[in-house]
Amino acid sequence: MDRIRKALDLARLERVQPPAEALPSEQAPPQRVLPEAPPAPSQTLPSPIVYHRTRVFAPPAEVLEANRVMNPASTDTAAAAFRMLRTQVLQRMDSNGWRSLAIFSPGAQDGKTTTAINLAASLASDRRHTVILVDFDFKRPTLAARFGLSPEFGGDDALAGNARVEDCLYHPAGFERLVIMPARDTLANSSEMLAGTRAREIVSELRARYAERIVLFDLPPVLNADDALAFAPLIECGLVVAAEGRTRRNDLLRTIELLHKIPLVGTVLNRSSDAPSGY
Repeated sequence: MDRIRKALDLARLERVQPPAEALPSEQAPPQRVLPEAPPAPSQTLPSPIVYHRTRVFAPPAEVLEANRVMNPASTDTAAAAFRMLRTQVLQRMDSNGWRSLAIFSPGAQDGKTTTAINLAASLASDRRHTVILVDFDFKRPTLAARFGLSPEFGGDDALAGNARVEDCLYHPAGFERLVIMPARDTLANSSEMLAGTRAREIVSELRARYAERIVLFDLPPVLNADDALAFAPLIECGLVVAAEGRTRRNDLLRTIELLHKIPLVGTVLNRSSDAPSGY
């Protein structure tokens, strides 16, 4: 992949002055996806899932709406954009046998977590796969709040050895085949822990539970902390989220340069002014 060329294709990100820092709920979903991908191999549908140890909770509809968490079955243009993103990501991952994906962004407020949630939900709606979305952004964990969840245990507890992985998993009712591992709190030494043996064990355990499982990791922005780079060797591929009018071209180039050892399945341009028209 010509990473620098694709970064240069997004040079227009700087054409608008960055707005004041937005709340997570104000981030718009991605409207244009790069790049195109090769076709995926066919797979057998897995058996229906019955949750025994994973805790099931009902996310309040008003919380989901406020945080732009979409219904994957929706027919609106935003949901359609995530289905397009899902298909291209799956094709790239299936063709390489990858099952772990990290969501990266250059800086804060680029729409990384919103993209991670809606991509995970869309991936889970493809019945060939189950999906776990893991909040490993220990600088600013927000996954639980986006679903209106107050978890008893989270990824921070699992990393610290205070809880088993299975105690930190939650299934949001209404999101078939999706499980989340939220974080309850920040971690002062998060980059050291994400590069450690326990993090490696957690990744292996999450991937080993089901052969068809895809594991998504939401990480801190690449240029704001070393957490993402410390954890990157433990995952198989990444997706970069940038925001039109906010992400600077040099920051995007620097991010891609720092991630040069990680295969990137594509780039999402969030808040794009080139919204697709109806078919």
